[in-house]
Amino acid sequence: MRARWQHRIPVRIRHYWKLLAICVAVIVTFGVVFSTVRVAPLVTSTGSANSGRVTQNIVGTTDLFDSGIAHQIDLTFRDDAYQRMLDDYFDQGEKDYVEADITIDGVLVQSVGIRLKGNSTLSGLTRDGQARTNGRTAPGGAGGFPGGQEAGAADEARPEGFPGGAPAGGGMGMSLLKSEEPETLPWLIRFDEFVEGRRYQGHREIAVRVAGMGGGQSVVNEATALQLLANAGISAEGYAYTSFTVNSRPTVARLVVEHPDEEFAADLGGNGVLYKSLSTGEFAYKGDDPTDYTEDFKQITQQGSQDLQPVIDLMRWVDRSSDAEFAADLDDHLDVDSFARYLAAQNLLVNSDDMAGPGKNYYLWYDLDTRKFSVIGWDYNLALTGNAEQDPNAAVSMGGFGGARAGQGGQDGGGLQLPEGMELPEGMELPEGMELPEGMEMPGGGGMPGGLGGHKLKERFLAADALMPAYQEAYRNLYDQMYAHDAATKAVDAIAKVLSTVDGRDRQAIDSEVQSLRTLLQQRASYLAGTSIIS
Repeated sequence: MRARWQHRIPVRIRHYWKLLAICVAVIVTFGVVFSTVRVAPLVTSTGSANSGRVTQNIVGTTDLFDSGIAHQIDLTFRDDAYQRMLDDYFDQGEKDYVEADITIDGVLVQSVGIRLKGNSTLSGLTRDGQARTNGRTAPGGAGGFPGGQEAGAADEARPEGFPGGAPAGGGMGMSLLKSEEPETLPWLIRFDEFVEGRRYQGHREIAVRVAGMGGGQSVVNEATALQLLANAGISAEGYAYTSFTVNSRPTVARLVVEHPDEEFAADLGGNGVLYKSLSTGEFAYKGDDPTDYTEDFKQITQQGSQDLQPVIDLMRWVDRSSDAEFAADLDDHLDVDSFARYLAAQNLLVNSDDMAGPGKNYYLWYDLDTRKFSVIGWDYNLALTGNAEQDPNAAVSMGGFGGARAGQGGQDGGGLQLPEGMELPEGMELPEGMELPEGMEMPGGGGMPGGLGGHKLKERFLAADALMPAYQEAYRNLYDQMYAHDAATKAVDAIAKVLSTVDGRDRQAIDSEVQSLRTLLQQRASYLAGTSIIS
């Protein structure tokens, strides 16, 4: 019996079984011993080449981000692929790409990738009347509002005083979206998802912004914010208005915005690395292991030649430096004048979702020559929607309320007054005077979407008396460029003129939203002119 069993084993194995046993033992030993060893990525090259080699750049007929003219975009894709994409999103929360053909100002580009874009923006998305809530579907389309409201009934269902979708000045503005109306959804369009190395006018990606998140149908608040930033010489994405048609469905007017990528980084000038702050993360030092920051930051450029270490070093220093060290040595780590302009601009534009907001909407630009960081803002769909009398010395917060900087009495931001009766998660407090609707719970049992925000770098800067002169000087200069001599209202009027020529526009909604925004800007300019920092 034993002999028959032995003869079934190949001769070579019988001859060398001791050697094979030793090899197996070594492999098992390595697996046990080294399974607990941390492996960190190391970058030894100091080259400056960006990731992604461009092999095709489609020139097009018209500059896509020429904001002075109306554009035209047509998008087509297979419905079965679209339904699979929705399956993945509603079941798993995954935002997969769908292959599509796009025609931009008459130029056909085949096989681009499109996917849903946004986080809180998609909280109001429904499919067959069902909303996705924490990985499952729930009746209604209120994006976390109680009662399972049907899509389209947000204003009626939303408790009185709760932040809503009032045009150009109505607070957070949860937008209710139907997957059956893809022409209304927020999209990210990637030109090289299915064709490697392709760009459109140098851009790898563009974003189609969603209506309703603070700016009404026209999102004129975001366009105006981007225009005012550009007028002041502050880095901002390009934008333009376009007619937008999907699979021969009704045409609508949409705002398209440049998505920060290699081309955007190149426009910043110099030799540097662009990092994106992720909405899932935080600005907090967690140790020197780069793998601990995968949910906090994403490196956009120079992948393979640079790494995340400069960001880690910055967070460590901000976390550990004393107040005196922070004020005295910040200029060794950060372009102080640039950061002062960034902070002043966010306040001037009453942007409640900047680097300290729930969306953590900012990029870090690390200049490899100066070894200093700059903060780059983006995603301004909640700018110019808050309190016109926001204190220049206060940090703008989600919902329109603002707290004074440390060391000052300051002014209340004018704030959001919400109905009473809502309980908050343990340990969480709202600003004085802010209450939540009776019987209403925070979405998912947590805080406001994304949390109420906060950012240690911003907070420490605004709390440092030694840094206030730089902030105040930047504030005065930007006020002159953005608000003096009716600059802001003139920008709105120019945008409205272009909007009036875009196919698919809602003329009545645009007129109302433009007028509301003009009123807010006039009130803001008048209020600021009387503050001590300006007068």
